[in-house]
Amino acid sequence: MIGTLCGLPTLAHQAIIIRMFPHEGCAVTIIRDDQLDIISYNPQQTARLGMRLGALLEVGDVICLSGDMGAGKTMFASGVGKGWGAEPPLTSPTYNLVHVHRRKKDTVKLFHLDCYRLSDVLEAETIGLDDILNGATISIFEWPEHIKEALPTERLWIDIRIVETTRRSIVLEGAGKRYQTLIGLFRAAALGSKDKSLKP
Repeated sequence: MIGTLCGLPTLAHQAIIIRMFPHEGCAVTIIRDDQLDIISYNPQQTARLGMRLGALLEVGDVICLSGDMGAGKTMFASGVGKGWGAEPPLTSPTYNLVHVHRRKKDTVKLFHLDCYRLSDVLEAETIGLDDILNGATISIFEWPEHIKEALPTERLWIDIRIVETTRRSIVLEGAGKRYQTLIGLFRAAALGSKDKSLKP
């Protein structure tokens, strides 16, 4: 079946690669329906991509942000919070492992957690992880690999990799139907957008 991405025809349900020049505003690899690889050319674009994702989040969503120190996890998370409408804005939760955010439109809570200093599932329990995951909440985890066994098997895993000084590879992988759908919505919102603010 023929579809389009960034204005180019694509073949759905096959492993294909589409690369656009930087001035086109996107460079993307489609590996599977549940995976997406985007190149961000600067921190501002990373945050704006996060905003696109934040606007799509629903109660119960679990977002895992993995990557080396300085890769841009908190920059992406701050964009997610802005797109969702978080108050106060998301910042690095390193010194307080758990930050709780709300928004004006409803009573849903967004939890932003830094797991860097956690070493196992038992330590995860000390921050009230079960209550966070079982409540009417949205959760964003930085350094989720430290407590991977304690996290739901269905989740959106985002790996942010350093390519060059400012360039990042942002790989999204969805486990479960909800997150496969979310990747599809994100692809349409971010890569199919005519919003020039997403262009590097």
